[in-house]
Amino acid sequence: MLILNIALLIAGMFMETLAIMIIVVPILILLLTALQIDLLHFGIVLLVNLVIGQITPPVGVLMFVASSVSRTHLGLIVKEIGPFVFALIGALAILTYIPAISTWLPRVLNH
Repeated sequence: MLILNIALLIAGMFMETLAIMIIVVPILILLLTALQIDLLHFGIVLLVNLVIGQITPPVGVLMFVASSVSRTHLGLIVKEIGPFVFALIGALAILTYIPAISTWLPRVLNH
């Protein structure tokens, strides 16, 4: 899962989220089912990875959106986003290695 997280973070920095999902998910489903990894858990980890990739440079599409909406210079946003990225990576690590956190709500709702 660590290698998968790193690969998805790097891919998310350079590609669009939907394109990554179209390319990677069909390939990984076979591997994940063979390794008996819950697909719901993987879906949540995948989306968190891709969102983190969307807010980090060099492409960082969501940074451009935030810059445009707030009418703030992009350089200022890049300086200020660092602590948030580290917090999101910490949350990603927790979600990745403690699957019960990411799947408790569907279990409570009996899905």
